[in-house]
Amino acid sequence: QVQLVESGGDRVQPGGSLRLSCAASGFTLYNYAIGWFRQAPGKEREGVSCISSADVTRFYADSVKGRFTVSRDNAKSMVYLEMNSLKPADTAVYYCAKKVQGQRTYCNPGSWHRRANDFGSWGQGTQVTVST
Repeated sequence: QVQLVESGGDRVQPGGSLRLSCAASGFTLYNYAIGWFRQAPGKEREGVSCISSADVTRFYADSVKGRFTVSRDNAKSMVYLEMNSLKPADTAVYYCAKKVQGQRTYCNPGSWHRRANDFGSWGQGTQVTVST
């Protein structure tokens, strides 16, 4: 059974840090680019980061660039999102998903964040709340 499971979400104060994890099972992680997306209440889902299958390229939304770092350990079937200098605007449910449309090993430069439909096997999400 193909599955992605996110974990690591929590409530933190502004300026704090969190590390989200995405555990993959039922498929070979090495064959897929992985995207991180988030959705806040009342807002559309937005792309946060995307990492190619062999970790050759990493992309970030402008809103998180310089604060978030995506990484992966294909041997452990894990993908991570390190989040620093968190802001209240980062509050959302965070999801990971694998690229299932088009070229599955890489993220589409310039458009990956607008192409959530290219991704599938979405996890259940993990809540991140940044608040005093």
